[in-house]
Amino acid sequence: MARRISPRFIRWAGLKLGLVLLVLAGGFGCSTYHGRSIRYQLEHEYAVREPQFLRSMGHLVGPAILASNRVSALINGERIFPAMLEAVRSARKSITLETYIYWSGAVGRQFAEALAERARAGVKVHVLIDWIGSRRVNARDLQIMREAGVEVEKYNPLVWFNLARLNHRDHRKLLIVDGKIGFIGGAGLADIWQGDADAPGHWRDTQFRLEGPAVGQMQAAFLDNWTKTVGRILDGPDYFPELNCAGDHHAQVFFSSPRDGTETVRLMYLLAIAAAEKNIRLSASYFVPGALTTEELVDASKRGVNVEIIVPGSGTDVPMARYASRSKWGPLLKAGVKIYEYQPT
Repeated sequence: MARRISPRFIRWAGLKLGLVLLVLAGGFGCSTYHGRSIRYQLEHEYAVREPQFLRSMGHLVGPAILASNRVSALINGERIFPAMLEAVRSARKSITLETYIYWSGAVGRQFAEALAERARAGVKVHVLIDWIGSRRVNARDLQIMREAGVEVEKYNPLVWFNLARLNHRDHRKLLIVDGKIGFIGGAGLADIWQGDADAPGHWRDTQFRLEGPAVGQMQAAFLDNWTKTVGRILDGPDYFPELNCAGDHHAQVFFSSPRDGTETVRLMYLLAIAAAEKNIRLSASYFVPGALTTEELVDASKRGVNVEIIVPGSGTDVPMARYASRSKWGPLLKAGVKIYEYQPT
């Protein structure tokens, strides 16, 4: 006779498995990069306005900084979501969407229906959402998209034979329409980003709308994780059309990942801080600088750069990050760096 497994044993085994996964994720961390990190301070040798800055940033960080773009800032959900949905509904060739958070709700449903409508109209629509970040999306929203022909994939789902990569998450937030219009920023697709940060449940965030040659770099960033997930390249004029002059802004879209290391982003910050001569304005959800970043900011302030940093106040979603951030403020404040805590939400 088969023995029945008790609920108590199932709970115990689940707890043990959870602890094992946590240890593995914590032990391996978010990166499998094994090279040495940047250890030495960058000297102030040239300014942001000089051609050398464009060359160094392009060659060391890559890809190149491109001219002739138009960049528009969108503050908070009441401006971000209407602009993104307008672009989606105008699509004629292709839509590529990548996001960490996709939750069901008013915002999630609007995007599901808009993407589905374009797919039914013959537009090639590809959606990549993070396996953990999309845990609150219901089957109905996914079904709406898939039945219409939208290709929906989840990044890095849990598999027993690759537990070490459990903490490799996709935090990119990209939307590219017809390969000509792109959106990038901090907002996910969820109701918590609605409004104008005017209520405790509405988050403050920034998104940027991009037109011009740098949109091709954004499309390449999407294809990086798409190809790793699906194993298929999206190519041709529907995804990479000829991009003409759209404005007078310089732009650069680059990416880093746990697999390839995160030093690219860190180097970008260090190069920019070292080249500053007038102002540094930094807004960060989780500001816990390392020793080298602190040294660069202190050095910039001492040479006369006005350094201003905005971080979340008590309305943060990760209180521990706030405490960790404050523990790093001493040398910065002593050097004259101004740090502000955003109060509304």
